[in-house]
Amino acid sequence: MLGNEAIARALVENGCSVAASYPGTPASEILSAAVRWRKECDVPMHIQWAVNEKVALEIAYTASIAGLRSAVSMKQVGLNVASDPLMSAAYTGVEGGFLVISADDPGPHSSQTEQDSRLLAMAAKVPVLDPSSPAHAMELVGIGYELSETFRIPAMLRPTTRVCHACQDILPGIPGPLRRNADFHKSPERWAATPAYRYELHRKLSETLSSVAAWPRTAPLRLNPGATGPLAVVASGVASAHAEEILRESGLWDRLPFYRVVQPYPLHTAFVIHLLGAHDEILVLEETEPVIEMQLADRRRVRGRMTGAVSEAGELLPEIVERAIARFAGLTEKPETPAEKGVGRRPTLCAGCPHRSSFYAIKKAAPRGIYPSDIGCYTLGLNLGGVDTVLCMGAAVSQAAGFYQAYRLSGKKVDIVATIGDSTFFHAGIPPLVDAVVQGARFVLVILDNSTTAMTGYQATPATGEGAAGEPTVPVDMEAMVRGCGVEFCKVGIPGRMPEFTKLLKEAIAFSHERGPAVVIAREPCVMDRKQAGIPKPRRKVRVNEECDGCRHCTEQFECPALVYDDGGQRVFVDTLQCTGCGVCLHVCPRGAIVEEGPMGENA
Repeated sequence: MLGNEAIARALVENGCSVAASYPGTPASEILSAAVRWRKECDVPMHIQWAVNEKVALEIAYTASIAGLRSAVSMKQVGLNVASDPLMSAAYTGVEGGFLVISADDPGPHSSQTEQDSRLLAMAAKVPVLDPSSPAHAMELVGIGYELSETFRIPAMLRPTTRVCHACQDILPGIPGPLRRNADFHKSPERWAATPAYRYELHRKLSETLSSVAAWPRTAPLRLNPGATGPLAVVASGVASAHAEEILRESGLWDRLPFYRVVQPYPLHTAFVIHLLGAHDEILVLEETEPVIEMQLADRRRVRGRMTGAVSEAGELLPEIVERAIARFAGLTEKPETPAEKGVGRRPTLCAGCPHRSSFYAIKKAAPRGIYPSDIGCYTLGLNLGGVDTVLCMGAAVSQAAGFYQAYRLSGKKVDIVATIGDSTFFHAGIPPLVDAVVQGARFVLVILDNSTTAMTGYQATPATGEGAAGEPTVPVDMEAMVRGCGVEFCKVGIPGRMPEFTKLLKEAIAFSHERGPAVVIAREPCVMDRKQAGIPKPRRKVRVNEECDGCRHCTEQFECPALVYDDGGQRVFVDTLQCTGCGVCLHVCPRGAIVEEGPMGENA
């Protein structure tokens, strides 16, 4: 099983009744796998993609206070969005077991931050479990529910990318007999506590954490009890799996005590006392921040990321762990081998992607404009010169407003064209759009509507009209939503029709300068989404003729992978294996050297 499939399987086997999520790598597959396991095991569950992580957490948490087991999953950046209800949920506690699954991305491989969810768990005072493998993650789901219900507190599971996306042979279990009916017991002093009660809840939460720090089920494991000596290695998560393997292979297994921490926060009190009493020096290996290291009080004897014994940032790859252990144990370190320089070209939008057409048209309509953008595959519009800023989900809209206000104060008028994906718009783009209307900010917002959440695996959006399992849902009317925010100019265009779409953008820009925010919905299906593959679309066979002078305008400003510059011939040709036949490039070459040969056949 994939790690995320193992986590999903464990949710089903442990009686999770409500699971909600917003897609984000590396956690995206958890919910879709839960749909599959639910069907296979024939168990009643409510599973849904929510509009954002905060909403997902609030839905799942509410099922918990009604007595059901529930879970919410997200990536680490999503936990920022959900942090508000998480902080309060720790105070008010749970009835049915409640798991917050926040998948971290050390590296980072596909994230805008390398943050550590365990630090937010500490801030919220929520215990967190740190799996080292897919099978371990599966086991910790059950322990997490047990912990949550024993202490009536939310529990966090923090897998990392290497756990989520690793595969391991795992024999599925049988879903347990645990089935409950929702039964909410009213207790306003708890569930709707005023500040005076909140103080009391905080005091009780601190007492609960002390008990959690003594719970045997999550105590650190001594993996080599036969080893003795003044030095010890403490590790958690994937770093502990690497460390175990390296200690065995290097001959240190029988002479260097090794502890695996399952619950990094709160660290078990008895373990801290034992560790500092039994060993003179301790090496801590953990991703990403020094959460365990911070809880070990003696700075003079503890080595880790805070002391420089381990690099302060980045993924703890096996070779990094090996060098850290060798230094700590006084062995000769293997020389660091510089990674070979990768080959191939930089990441770019897919051939035929409608976003490429949108960015090209935006640059034509507002060539000296400012282009705030957002989080999604369309961030690759950076390569096309169509993205100037990317901050966080929804920030394209508020940054566009911020640019307008800044230039207004300076007495300058500038074209501002922001871009945001359809799913991101529903996630976090609506509140700043309302604010822009209220404040009279003047810019164009282009909603890149490809009718899916493409970057994370083609999950549905609120406008798609289907749920997590493909069941029909009530689709949200995006145009009505935009107009409901108070936007007077809201029109839909097809980016593949380049001349018309560029004209529409110019019209929106002119409106924005005079009246306020204007919204253009660039609507065209994602070319990689198989669910939309049946939508008929004319396909045109194109070629580059002799007029091409090798100026590279098409490869640098349009950057379609199907347009390839031939160094030998010093001109561009069409890679027919990649060309989708969208025909947009017919409008790109300044010399008109890209021409149509006719309709694209099945085998073209």
